[in-house]
Amino acid sequence: MDSLKLNDFLHPRPSPKWIDVLCKLQHFAIITYAVDPSRFDGLFPERFKLDTLKINGEEKALISVVPFIDVDFTSAVMPFPKFTMGQTNYRIYIIDQETNERCVWFLGTTLDSWTLAVPRLCWNLPWYSGEVKFECEYDEPQQRYRKYKMTTEATWAPANVELTQTKDSKIELSGFPDTETGLVYLTHPLAGFYYRRDGKLGTYRVWHKQLEVSSANLKFASFGLLSRLGLVTQEEQQTPHSVLIEPINEFTIYLPPKVVK
Repeated sequence: MDSLKLNDFLHPRPSPKWIDVLCKLQHFAIITYAVDPSRFDGLFPERFKLDTLKINGEEKALISVVPFIDVDFTSAVMPFPKFTMGQTNYRIYIIDQETNERCVWFLGTTLDSWTLAVPRLCWNLPWYSGEVKFECEYDEPQQRYRKYKMTTEATWAPANVELTQTKDSKIELSGFPDTETGLVYLTHPLAGFYYRRDGKLGTYRVWHKQLEVSSANLKFASFGLLSRLGLVTQEEQQTPHSVLIEPINEFTIYLPPKVVK
C-alpha cells in the first residue's frame, strides 16, 4: 500500500442544501478488526473490491464497528428541532472501481430513535431499531476516557463494548506504511454504499474536518451481528486491529441518499 496524506483528501465543505443534516457525534469510536478477505465474499457487487492490506505477510480486510451519540442532529441550513440518539454503524472498507475512491460498504446501522422511520420507510436504508446506552466519563484535563461503555439491546445487532484509555497512548496501525496512511483509510472515507431494504444499491456522502482521534484499548466486546454473519468470531472480537476514539466531532450528511443504477 502506498502512503497517503490527509491533505490530499481534505477539502472545503460542499454547501449544504435544505434537506442536508448537520450533527455532532459524541463518544465516537472506531473499533476495527482485520480478517480473511474471503469472509466478505458475496456481500457487495462486483463494482467494488476490498481495500486490503498485508499484516505479518497475510492479506487482510478490515471491518469497523462505529458507535456514537448523535448530538444536535438537525437541518444544516434551516431552523429545525434538534435530536439526540445513540447509533452504531457497521462498515467494511472497499474501493469503488468505477471512481477508484476509497469508501465503505455499510452492512447496516442500529438507531435508538423514533426518527428511524424516516431512513427506513422513505429511503429504504438498512437501519434497524435498538436501545442504545452509553456510560462514559471523559477526563478533560487528562484528555482521556476514564470509562467508556456502550450496550445495545436489539434483534438485528445486539452489542456490548467496553474501552479503556491511558494518557498519551500512541496510535499503532499495523499493516499500514505509516500512521497517517492508516488514519486516512480508517477515518476519512466520505462515500458509503449499501444494499437498500428493497435490494437496490444505494449511496450517500458525508463531510467532516480531520478527525482528532486518539488510541484506546478494548476491555471487552460482543457484537452479535459480526458473530451471526460469521465475519468476526466472538473470540476474535477481543483482539481488534485498532481502537480509535474522539470525544466529539461534527459531520455534514448530504441527503437524500441516492439509488445507484
